[in-house]
Amino acid sequence: MTLEIDWSILLLYEEVAALALVKEKKQQVIGDFKVHEKDTGSASVQIALLTERINGLSGHFKQHAKDHGSRRGLLVLVSKRRRLLDYLKKSNTKKYEDILQKLNLRK
Repeated sequence: MTLEIDWSILLLYEEVAALALVKEKKQQVIGDFKVHEKDTGSASVQIALLTERINGLSGHFKQHAKDHGSRRGLLVLVSKRRRLLDYLKKSNTKKYEDILQKLNLRK
């Protein structure tokens, strides 16, 4: 009697575990950059979340160099982050400089 493993179910469990880590990481980033207790959408939080996604995609391209669809998505995320940074620079220069320093971004 041989035991057959259904690999699709095993992969599904791994994906669910990875999603849980993503949710925890997102909550951690929101906690680090929130302005007030219930803040989830301020410019600083959005910039931090976009930076996390951009960093994740950058690692993806080291393995998948020819994934041009995701590369376009990366460019969309980068431009959205740039617009939010421009807004923050106009509205609150001090917070803009703090965000750049915390996230190790260039001006």
